[in-house]
Amino acid sequence: SGPYTLMENRCHHRRERTLPRSGVWAGAVFAALSLGLSIVRADLQFDVFVGYGSGGANDGIVREGAWFPVACEIFNDGPGFDAVFEFSSQQIGGGQAFRLPIELPSNTRKRFSFPVFPGVGRYASWHARLIDGRRRVVAERQDLRTDDLAWETPVLGALPRSFAGLPALPKMEGPRKELQPRVARLSAELFPDNPIAIEGLTAIYLNSEQALQLRPPQAAALVAWVRGGGHLIVAPEQVQDILSTPWLQEMMPVEFGALGTNQVAGVWQSFVNSGPADKSPFESWTPFLTSQQTLPGNVAVRNAANPYAGVRPDPAFEGTDCAAFRTRLLEGAPLFRSGEMAMAVTAERERGRVTVLAFSPEREPFKSWENREWFWARLLGIPGEVFQQGNRNTYGGWSIDGVFGAMIDSRQVHKLPVEWLLLLLIVYLVVIGPLDHWWLKKINRQILTWVTFPIYVVLFSLLIYWIGYKLRAGESEWTELHVVDLLPGSAEVGLRGRTYASLYSSVPADYELSPRVGNASLRGEFLGAWGGRQSGGKIETTLLEGRIRALVEVPVWTSQLYAMDWEQPGEPPIEASFQLEGGALRVSVANRSNRPLATVHIVHGERVFALGEIAAGGRRALTFRPDDGEPINGLVRNHLSYFTSAAQARRQAFGNTDSGRIELGADNLLAASLIGLGEGISGPQRGFVYPPGLDLSPVLDRGGAVVLAWQPDGSPFPESFLSSDVPLRARHSYYRLALAPAAGQLPETQRNPL
Repeated sequence: SGPYTLMENRCHHRRERTLPRSGVWAGAVFAALSLGLSIVRADLQFDVFVGYGSGGANDGIVREGAWFPVACEIFNDGPGFDAVFEFSSQQIGGGQAFRLPIELPSNTRKRFSFPVFPGVGRYASWHARLIDGRRRVVAERQDLRTDDLAWETPVLGALPRSFAGLPALPKMEGPRKELQPRVARLSAELFPDNPIAIEGLTAIYLNSEQALQLRPPQAAALVAWVRGGGHLIVAPEQVQDILSTPWLQEMMPVEFGALGTNQVAGVWQSFVNSGPADKSPFESWTPFLTSQQTLPGNVAVRNAANPYAGVRPDPAFEGTDCAAFRTRLLEGAPLFRSGEMAMAVTAERERGRVTVLAFSPEREPFKSWENREWFWARLLGIPGEVFQQGNRNTYGGWSIDGVFGAMIDSRQVHKLPVEWLLLLLIVYLVVIGPLDHWWLKKINRQILTWVTFPIYVVLFSLLIYWIGYKLRAGESEWTELHVVDLLPGSAEVGLRGRTYASLYSSVPADYELSPRVGNASLRGEFLGAWGGRQSGGKIETTLLEGRIRALVEVPVWTSQLYAMDWEQPGEPPIEASFQLEGGALRVSVANRSNRPLATVHIVHGERVFALGEIAAGGRRALTFRPDDGEPINGLVRNHLSYFTSAAQARRQAFGNTDSGRIELGADNLLAASLIGLGEGISGPQRGFVYPPGLDLSPVLDRGGAVVLAWQPDGSPFPESFLSSDVPLRARHSYYRLALAPAAGQLPETQRNPL
């Protein structure tokens, strides 16, 4: 083979000498193309996961009216470059686009996630693409869809040890797929690091082995979610897993001991059969809507056909033994026991709770138990009636955004009454018809109708413009309303805010929003199921390190509503405590801010008590008798009709201006914070749709109290969220503090945690 190779080389050199100059250029072009093709052939992995439990296909779960995560994984095996990740809706009216600048060095893998709000209605289509520094599309994913669920459908997120250990929930009767409770399998690699992105989950199951895989930002997001109202279910694989995870060990209500064996003998079966029929005693997020809604203190009528009671024992499971860790109770209450050993313990964590299992549900014999689906439903507190409502009408419902918008929208905008609109139309028809015909006939110049008609059109157009100017013209105006939940005793998060902002523009312009707050997310007004989309015009959001910057487009003489969700550590501006003594309620509230609190309320049981005004740096302590204050039932009934009328009127271009407005004050804000108590008053169809955590009525269901403080012309931040200059600005705050009852003061009817 040696002589053959040498001969080939010699022949090659002789042919090379005879090549013309054009051949040299052709070779250079071929080499350049080869180099370009080699760069193109370099692998660029671009995977986008939309919703909970997405595997990269159209299988991610999204709940109506709640944030959901969008995660992306990029692996660059070629030359490094700077890129921008873009994510937007392909539907008309979607309006919002997200941009995230990223660096992609050679041979690197990047993972990131951020929260998105499903404001474009069900069956949304999303588009993701990766753009380089020259605005060229490097990779894209089109027509990304999700599995859309109804607002009230429970969703359990799961971080199991293995795929076979994934929890399951019972199947619902009926054809309504969007009502079926779901389980979404999450991965530790793509778990969100923003607590807002996981607020669409009813609960999260966490295997202790997976807890070791969570990075510190992910763990902090999970802890913040729990303390804000989430339900975390923990199963120990090994005790060392929990001891090696300080943040998880801090949340444990028990201390684990040695591993032992326990007889099943009907213990788990009794827990399942005792499931709630129509109302869960502990509701941390969106309530499970049933046909029999009750106010705090009332006892729900239990359904005789409760499916939990009809679950039959599994003989193969009942005769086995189950391995479980011995536990020492530190706080909370056992859910069920095997002899003297607690098999599950639950404890409150601020507005949320943690439930710890003493056994692993991913191992035998539990893994093969026929009734394991009902066990998970029972652990989540899903009412049995939910599984019998497959034919329930879940459409409709007004968005709570419309209520806050009616409070803070600019008062410079007025509507033309329908009567005046009809009168204007009649005058126009009379002028261009009979009056024009009579006048031209009188002067015998009918041919002039070709001249008079355009003149009428121009004159009436000017008249309409003048009327619109008088109704809507004014100075640009920006109003912020910060609804802030205070979470004291938490190192990771102190303030959880929902900021509603109204922007009125006197000219067609773009405005920049740059809230200087961590873990912030921006969306337009959610119009609810009736609207089927998100308002707020065009929104371009740039995701920066720890904050966002957005550019919003506002048409002339219009007012747009925006909502910003955020959380960050901070000192609570108010402190409060309450105590029950002989039936009386003793309350103490301190104002730690530098501005006075105009109105302070405390809600406990079925009553609302007014504490009045508290000066800056002041404190007020009062004692209320049980019959003092105003009943919650009356408060909700009095405000619900106004809220519904205002939400409906805001979507109408014509009509009574005052019907679409609500006074911005403590009473209306209090009713909006307890909006969940109004469910069932307006019938079986939905009343209002609101984001998880906004409603504080679950705190009252558990025997706690809520302190609500109204601070006009005040803000928890030194600067406004709007960077652009506008002549008129206003900022207001409404602080909400949930208080747990003192030990031994929980009513007997509310001591059973599940």
